Amino acid sequence: MGKKVWRAVIAGGAAAVFTGVAAVPAGAAEGGVSFTRVKVNSGKPIVIGVSKEVAAPTSFRMTTTHKWKWPAVFLYRGNTGERLWHAIETSDCHEVSPGVCDFNETMYFDPSVWDMRNSEAGAWKVAAEVSFKGGGGDTDDKGLTVYVKRNSRLSVNAAPEPVAKGKTLTVTGKVTRANWERKKYASYGNRLVNLQFKPSGATSYTTVKKVHANGSGDLKTTVKASKTGSWRWTYYGNTTTGPSTSAADNVVVR
Repeated sequence: MGKKVWRAVIAGGAAAVFTGVAAVPAGAAEGGVSFTRVKVNSGKPIVIGVSKEVAAPTSFRMTTTHKWKWPAVFLYRGNTGERLWHAIETSDCHEVSPGVCDFNETMYFDPSVWDMRNSEAGAWKVAAEVSFKGGGGDTDDKGLTVYVKRNSRLSVNAAPEPVAKGKTLTVTGKVTRANWERKKYASYGNRLVNLQFKPSGATSYTTVKKVHANGSGDLKTTVKASKTGSWRWTYYGNTTTGPSTSAADNVVVR
């Protein structure tokens, strides 16, 4: 049995047991199956932009004496079982012992192919399910939470370049984040962002100050120029938005 790629199923609009919006009676199933060792994206948030496909590695163990087909781990919300649209690729059974299989799965999220709603950013529950040959199946809530986040971006500019020692250096930038519905990056206002500096020859950055972006996501602050080095902005994200770090702007101090 080769790998099953469910991307074609989604693209074709056909119903699949792992995708779309359907009831997820967590823990209320026909039984006879145990799902353990469930891991999604190594426990890290799944951060998605506006055009690039994101692959989230997933793994799980299934134990059952039933004849089965279509085992999968998926993400859902609420008692109604709203599922997050995505494609799934699942490996063959890696048999551990009779009736016990380990699976590797990849969840694919492609905002350029499927319409994603901005409201889908945030916490999602994790469940596993399998269909039995001949009908029926089992669905289990695994008591795990995965955060799906909108990607953020930062720009930076430090001026003037070069600058005289002791003079004022103005550092500006902008915070944006992915708008999944419009498929582009838009201003992300009122964020608290760290201004960081790394002197020439150093190996790490140090936070110099924290600055709030305005309502349009614009950043602006001033510092005294003391050493040649690189300036950057860093945003640590939140429950709906991923972290980001700008490129570095090197400024020579004379």
